[in-house]
Amino acid sequence: MFPILYLLFATVLCNGEFMRPPPGKMILTRHAESSSYPQQVHISAVGTDHMRVSWITTDKRVPSIVEYGTDSGTYDMTATGEHTSYRYFSYVSGKIHHVNMGPLLPDTVYYYRCGRVGDEFNFKTPPAVLPIDFVVAGDLGQTEWTASTLYHVNQSDYDMLLLPGDLSYADTQQPLWDAFGRFVEPYARKRPWMVTQGNHEVEAFPVLHDLHPFAAYNSRWPMPYQESGSPSNLYYSFDVAAAIHVVMLGSYTDFDSNSAQYNWLVADLAKVDRSKTPWLIVLLHVPWYNTNLAHQGEGESMRKAMEDLLYKARVDVVFSGHVHAYERFMRIYNNKADPCGPMYITIGDGGNREGLALEFEKDHKSAHLSVFHEASFGHGRLKVMNGSSAHWSWHRNDDSVSTMRDELWLESLSSSSACKVGSHFVASADHYEL
Repeated sequence: MFPILYLLFATVLCNGEFMRPPPGKMILTRHAESSSYPQQVHISAVGTDHMRVSWITTDKRVPSIVEYGTDSGTYDMTATGEHTSYRYFSYVSGKIHHVNMGPLLPDTVYYYRCGRVGDEFNFKTPPAVLPIDFVVAGDLGQTEWTASTLYHVNQSDYDMLLLPGDLSYADTQQPLWDAFGRFVEPYARKRPWMVTQGNHEVEAFPVLHDLHPFAAYNSRWPMPYQESGSPSNLYYSFDVAAAIHVVMLGSYTDFDSNSAQYNWLVADLAKVDRSKTPWLIVLLHVPWYNTNLAHQGEGESMRKAMEDLLYKARVDVVFSGHVHAYERFMRIYNNKADPCGPMYITIGDGGNREGLALEFEKDHKSAHLSVFHEASFGHGRLKVMNGSSAHWSWHRNDDSVSTMRDELWLESLSSSSACKVGSHFVASADHYEL
């Protein structure tokens, strides 16, 4: 299928100049199996040695049970979980199953079956130690370009996918959540997908109080918020490979200094011992730094509320989505280059149905802080090699093969003597080097 798609939709060069692709058509993935057959299967990490398997059945009698083991066809372990459902106007979801499996061995392939029905699936657990490979892709949707992105992602192995918001683009059309779950299942059932919410997950009607925002998102994509002490599925954190603390923030819930999210973030960051956890990564949906014409200034209030917390904690990198393009900034704090600030990367180019955000402002106040930008669909890869070094690359998927258009080596701030937490080093742009 995919070579044919590329013949039809491949981007061409005109006079040596790259031509930007149009939005891709929606792909509506249908369920062709029985009502008891598991569909929309995906996994997420829960703690350091457990995985949550989530799936949906239209048959409400199917038990929330997962059988699993390390040998294909042999299930010597069983886990029982819970189920839920939700109503949205006249739409009623199927039975949504969530089952936690574990404790599990690291870097190990497990074979599993959901609800004692259907085919055998398999997944691989993340490694217990570095190195580890992340894929980062935002604003996915379910279009031909999304298919291109996931096809390219799947060409190289990885351990975990991080998604900074905007999953299905259902936008209140609940059957599109089902189509999205089926669309990403071949990938999301094999590696843990860790997500946070974007504006397309809100789905609220202020005048209708019985329609709660994020009803579909929270029911279908629960993340390990309780394990991280968070009161909400909209923001949480987790550790991976005994060296990385990942924080998922919510752009569409309260974030001011009196909010539950702010207070949780203060407590969460205070628990991170950078001598034991050298890497600190944050994901959120709305970018705090952005020179694209799209969504200008939308992240400013959250930046003003929370940027100090991230800076003092010496966050290494902040990934965001929302803007349908790729942009990488240098390390920044308070609108100035700062070698002890986070590196900000916008990667909202996963394949959404709205198309690309094509125009960047050359005279934007942050233009001198922007190192590279391109309005193309693609995905990123972060390979954390050890406690001090990581390799970041961004891969454009508009070509017949995934093309690496941007890359750099990152040094963790915990390994910088000048930037250690508690240091009184005052950074200036004069000291900054790319």
